[in-house]
Amino acid sequence: MIAIAIDDEPIALDIIKSHASKVPFVELQQTFTDAFAAITYLQQNKVDLIFLDIKMPDISGIDFLKSLSKPPMVIFTTAYTEHAVQSFELDAVDYLLKPFSLSRFLKACNKAHELFNLRNQKQEAKTAYIFVKDGYEQIKVELDDILYVEASGNYTQIQLKDKLLSSRITINDVSELLPKGDFIRCHRAFIVAKNKVSKFDRSQIWIGEKIIPIGATYGGIQLT
Repeated sequence: MIAIAIDDEPIALDIIKSHASKVPFVELQQTFTDAFAAITYLQQNKVDLIFLDIKMPDISGIDFLKSLSKPPMVIFTTAYTEHAVQSFELDAVDYLLKPFSLSRFLKACNKAHELFNLRNQKQEAKTAYIFVKDGYEQIKVELDDILYVEASGNYTQIQLKDKLLSSRITINDVSELLPKGDFIRCHRAFIVAKNKVSKFDRSQIWIGEKIIPIGATYGGIQLT
């Protein structure tokens, strides 16, 4: 994974450099004490992961992340605990409290690497499961357990065989994780598992007793 680090304290950046040099799958290409210089770099270079301080003089790490239209994965590095909840609401991979050990740094990097692999898996590759964000955790979901996925307000609900899982992940992100050969988007708010469909017509799909609409722009879908 290609990474950068942003922190107004050079000593903090030196620690991240040292730790990152011991993690074989993290390539720390640049470090920045100036967040605005980092924005310019991000506009011109591909970056998979940012180690991001929160308390910085010109712009906070929270506001920095919000300013990015398509942000990479982020691991916050900070001496303060009060922003933890907000950072996870912004889908941060992890929240490292300074001073953090190499083992804790490695744990955060492993989480990012796992998510990186999920996001970049080839569509033709068959996987038996995905990981879905649930609060502060990533929950393993077996693909064969999924009946359908439904967008509901700020949440996406994944109906499993035995329970309902709600996540702040978008339905578009779920669609990217699911193998296209096994799942189909039939409506802007619904994705269905093809092998769980009991019947369908031009306007709706049945999964057991659940009736799911087929959106006007999704007509002519193929379930075979």
